[in-house]
Amino acid sequence: MQIGKITLANPVILAPMAGVTDLPFRLLAKEMGCGLVYSEMVSDKGLIYDNAHTKKMLAIDNRERPVALQIFGSEPESMGQAASIVAAAGADIIDINMGCPTLKIVKNGEGSALMKTPELAYHIIAAVVAAAGDVPVTVKFRKGWDDKSVNAVEIAKCAEQAGASAVSVHGRTREQFYSGTADWSIIREVKQAVRIPVIGNGDIRTPQDAKRMLTETGCDGIMIGRGAQGNPWIFRQVVHYFATGEVLPAPGLNERIDMLLKQLDMLVDHKGEYIGIREMRSHAAWYTKGLPKSAELRLKFNQALSRNDFVNIMESYRIELTNQ
Repeated sequence: MQIGKITLANPVILAPMAGVTDLPFRLLAKEMGCGLVYSEMVSDKGLIYDNAHTKKMLAIDNRERPVALQIFGSEPESMGQAASIVAAAGADIIDINMGCPTLKIVKNGEGSALMKTPELAYHIIAAVVAAAGDVPVTVKFRKGWDDKSVNAVEIAKCAEQAGASAVSVHGRTREQFYSGTADWSIIREVKQAVRIPVIGNGDIRTPQDAKRMLTETGCDGIMIGRGAQGNPWIFRQVVHYFATGEVLPAPGLNERIDMLLKQLDMLVDHKGEYIGIREMRSHAAWYTKGLPKSAELRLKFNQALSRNDFVNIMESYRIELTNQ
C-alpha cells in the first residue's frame, strides 16, 4: 500500500486513540507486524504555544517507522503552523483528526464537528498540505455527524481536492460514538468516489473481520482501534491471515502477562513511574479482560502505586492460575 511517498509493508494499520497509542504501544504494534502506526491526537494550539506535554507527544522512535502523527484543531492557519512543527519533528505522515466524537473536542468545533462545515474542512486540509512540504497528509473522519447528515463522501472529495494522500473512514456517525454497528457500506461509497487510498475503520476484532472489510468495501487498508486495546497480537494475526489464510491461536496466559509487564516497563521508562503506573491501569484491564477473576484484578490495578506493585499482582496471579 502506498500513501504519497510512503510505502507500507502491509495494509494493516493502528488507529489513533487518545490515551492508548502513545510511543510504547506503537512500538508493540510495530513489533507485531503493524504496517503503519498513528499517534494520539495532538493539539495544534499546544504545539504553537510550545506546551511541554504536547511537544513530548511528538516523540518518534525509528523502530516504529513509518509513523503518522495526528493533529487536531479548527482553524486553517493554526493547523498549518502545527503541520510545519510536526513535519520538522520527523513525521512520515501527518493526519488530520476530523473524527473524534468527544464533547470537549467537538464543542470547540474540532474533531468530528468539522464534518458539519465541509468548506472549512477543505481549507484546513489545504493549509496542512501546503505546510507539510513533501510529507503526505491523511484525514480521518466518520460516516457523518448523525444519520441526517451522512456526508463522508463529500468530506472525502474535499480531502482529495485539497491534496490529501489518503483518507480513513470510521463507519459510525458522531452521534453513535462507539455504540451500535459500524456501517461498512459508507466505506465502500467513499472508495468508489475518490482515487486516493481509502482506509476502513470500525468493528475489526478478528483476522476474518479484516479480510471481510477488504472484500466488502474494496478499501485499500484496514485500521484497527479498540480491537487492539490490550491485544497487540491482532496485528500479527491479521498480517499472517492475509498472507496464508491461517488463523493463529490467541495468546496464552503467560504470553498475555509477559506482554502486559513489557508494556508496563516501557511506559515507566517513557513517562516515569508516577504517570506510567496510572496510565497502565486501563491497559492492564484490557489485557486481562475475560480472564478468571478479572474484576478482582481491576481493583488491584487501581490500587497499584509502583512498578513493583504491578509486577507482584501479575506474578501472584500467574502462580495462582498455574496451580489450579
